[in-house]
Amino acid sequence: MKKTALITGATSGIGEQLAHIHAEKGGDLVIVARSSDTLQELKKDLESTHGIQVTVIEKDLSKPEAVAEVYQQVSDAGITVDYLINNAGFGGLGKFNERDIGQDVAMINLNVTALTELTHYFLQDFVARDAGKILNVSSTASLLPGPGQAVYYATKAYVTSFSNALHEELHDTNVTVTNLMPGATATKFGEVSGMDKTALFKNPASARSVAAAGYQGMLDGKVDVIAGLSVGQKITMKLLPLLPKKVVLKQVRKMQVVD
Repeated sequence: MKKTALITGATSGIGEQLAHIHAEKGGDLVIVARSSDTLQELKKDLESTHGIQVTVIEKDLSKPEAVAEVYQQVSDAGITVDYLINNAGFGGLGKFNERDIGQDVAMINLNVTALTELTHYFLQDFVARDAGKILNVSSTASLLPGPGQAVYYATKAYVTSFSNALHEELHDTNVTVTNLMPGATATKFGEVSGMDKTALFKNPASARSVAAAGYQGMLDGKVDVIAGLSVGQKITMKLLPLLPKKVVLKQVRKMQVVD
């Protein structure tokens, strides 16, 4: 049976690849992003290539009432969403006291508040039908504090904790919540945040490989999916809990430095 996926931040990077993967499987889409022109281009491409139906919603999810408007628009169109993929988010480098607080508040609004609201609205429908899957795109950054990106790391820590808690809350239903934790990935995120010039992004994973791992993990109902890490990075992640926190913080700070 054909499934419909709603994907936020769908016009580039991991979100765009998730849209392609779902379309390749014959599923319809609701794609949400800020850029109308880019959304329309993606819609045209996906519909002509895969013969599916794509609904476009132009919306800045960091704005108040945006999520409620998205949900209402989907409801008014009579669209039943089977998969909710919360991918939209952004980061930014710099010491917290030196950054534009407006940018950091917008980051919290998008990375945390919008994701929480979207999950709430659609999860109610999923539970009522006893069917549905949610994929929340977090980050390996969620597993430790991030000096140099204090707010971004903190928002992703929320996403991971929130997603994991919901997964267990839903243990007696057929609804699942999967948390995708990518490492450094070759997307516009790196350029926008400035991270593409740091040591952390010297060998980023492809957006396609990360999206594929996340999508399959969602279908399988996994709790967590860690994707895009090299062997060395995987070893480092396993060692982190054993290291003194001051050592970890110092290393993370050094990784945020722009060359």
